[in-house]
Amino acid sequence: MTGSDVDRSEKRVLIAAFEGWSDAGAATTTVLQHLGELLDAEPLHAIGSDGFVDFQVHRPKVSFDDSGRRVIDWPETRLYGTVRRPGADEDPDDETVRRLDGSRVTELFILAGVEPARDWVAFVEEVVDLIDAWEIDTVVLLGSYFSDAPHSRPIATSLTSEHPGLRAATGASRTDYEGPVGIIGVLELALAEASVPTLSLWAQIPHYVHSAPSPKASLAILDKLEELLDVVIPRGELLAEANEWEANIDRIAASDEDMGRYIRSLEEARDATTAPEATGEAIAHEFEKFLNIDPDEG
Repeated sequence: MTGSDVDRSEKRVLIAAFEGWSDAGAATTTVLQHLGELLDAEPLHAIGSDGFVDFQVHRPKVSFDDSGRRVIDWPETRLYGTVRRPGADEDPDDETVRRLDGSRVTELFILAGVEPARDWVAFVEEVVDLIDAWEIDTVVLLGSYFSDAPHSRPIATSLTSEHPGLRAATGASRTDYEGPVGIIGVLELALAEASVPTLSLWAQIPHYVHSAPSPKASLAILDKLEELLDVVIPRGELLAEANEWEANIDRIAASDEDMGRYIRSLEEARDATTAPEATGEAIAHEFEKFLNIDPDEG
């Protein structure tokens, strides 16, 4: 079943993220997993991994299926969505994504996978064709990157778009960045060329906790998605996980004088940038620092 097979009045939104270079702190893939669970999303389509994924980096996994057979799960890029079945009862108390009037969101799609290792042009063409086939109205691309951000302050996010209408409606800016990009950047431009309205939402992650997932950043992304989509997204256990994450870092910093001093300097720098214009410039500067890092040197 594709988008043209059903009648609909709700605008279709696709939220996409990729494990790898643009998923610092697993912030964006955590968001996709959280949304998928809330939506009870099911796989609708897969872009095969052969020719795109380096299996020595992202190895396939073997497991047992429901019938007891051993099967291989390949690291594919998958489209997920809510499947509406005739006659299925809806529980009004279900924890799910809802509109502001309380009705259930059914036209929110998820695209999840790993950043391809090769043949990005062909991969992006497949993604654009998939978006066209499912009649997606708007795409939101998610990214996260390490920066000089203190864990104890609100996670900073930035929103950009090549689409003038979306910039006017959301307050997004048009990036003037030039330099290395990941698959998110390539896909953003390909969607712009295909006239698909697209937003890119990025979150900053404290670089000194690079080895741990960052639920606080995932919450910041969800906060912005709520605002952009005019929906209500339950946070579930992410709130408690974010509080624990911050408390754990506080404990480590309290026992490490150098780390504590460094974090205080980051806090002072963040607190000094209170003007909206200064904040935007600071975020753009950190983003450009991240993108100019040669991954082969890291």
